[in-house]
Amino acid sequence: MTSFGKRQLDPAQKQRMLGVATAHDFLDPALEWRRLFAEMWGTFLLVMVAAGAGVVAARSGGAVTLGMQVVAPGLMVMAIIYFMGTVSGAHLNPAVTLAFAVRRNFPWRRVPGYVLAQLVGGTAAALFLRALFGTVGALGATRPGPGIDSIQALAMEVVLSAGLINTILGTSSGARNIGTNGAIAVGGYIALAGLWAAPISGASMNPVRSLAPDLVRGDLHTTWIYIVGPLLGALLGVAFEWILKGRATAAGTLAAEGTPDPVDVKTGQRAS
Repeated sequence: MTSFGKRQLDPAQKQRMLGVATAHDFLDPALEWRRLFAEMWGTFLLVMVAAGAGVVAARSGGAVTLGMQVVAPGLMVMAIIYFMGTVSGAHLNPAVTLAFAVRRNFPWRRVPGYVLAQLVGGTAAALFLRALFGTVGALGATRPGPGIDSIQALAMEVVLSAGLINTILGTSSGARNIGTNGAIAVGGYIALAGLWAAPISGASMNPVRSLAPDLVRGDLHTTWIYIVGPLLGALLGVAFEWILKGRATAAGTLAAEGTPDPVDVKTGQRAS
């Protein structure tokens, strides 16, 4: 039994001494500033890569192919989950935050802060791209493809987003995207969805990823598709998760994933 002096440490304390973020850390109100910064920075990186791939493709005359453009954000999400999933959960997407809250794995009172941090990070990335390259390539905006109407694009975003939410809920620990399973599954799904569906709707699946370039370039004509679609898809994904696995429990989800320090999502206190 590990001890510090004469005082024995529980598994969570041992992990903190080793610098490992626990479920208690994830819900500790005093650390919310750290989680919000993580969401802002992670969303900045995601939008910079997702929108930036389109910008660079236009700037370089096609040196960045469509395949590269859709795989890049998947790889970036994979990397973000690895380096900060234990800090904020690596939501990076208001639809994901909504899904975790509806699934009762994430407190509703924390949703506004997460969404605001994501909006700030995404908008900052779009501003960064504009400062470097102007509005070339429509600033990497997601738009319905040629011959695709708004309803077709909306339906595609709903279905793709539902699949993304099922992938995230099925591999997450509570409201956190963490570990090898989450990183590979979520990053792989984003890349796969883009490889075949990008010519239809842009395969955004993320309101911030689409809203940020549209805001900065001043064109909100099709933005509603990429807000309504992912949010409806998130609700559909949660409903499918309920059908597949039943109702979630506040502490049980964390404990079932092997988290050594399960806590109640409403109070932030240990559940045991």
